[in-house]
Amino acid sequence: QAQLVESGGGLVQPGGSLTLSCAVSGGGFTAWGWHRQAPGKQREMVAVLSTKDPTMYADAVKGRFTISRDSTTNTVYLQMNRLNTEDTAVYYCNAASPLTWGQGTQVIVSS
Repeated sequence: QAQLVESGGGLVQPGGSLTLSCAVSGGGFTAWGWHRQAPGKQREMVAVLSTKDPTMYADAVKGRFTISRDSTTNTVYLQMNRLNTEDTAVYYCNAASPLTWGQGTQVIVSS
């Protein structure tokens, strides 16, 4: 059974950087992504990486976040730079198909 495990969340000051990791086991996936859910808000797409389509980013993170994948270790990364308080959320890794989610990792941007 496929499994996704996120790591790398934590507390960071505004303007700082953080890298999230998602270890993927099984599945034979062809697309991987990061979503986030802030308190009181709906889950939203952050970035999507696919073997078939161009990489996509939410407008709010373009130019600051970068999604990548290491195929040798089957790990998906989200490099986050110039973080601000609006980036505070639980970040979820996912992969498709079939759509599979990780358990989430908390990111808090605060001074």
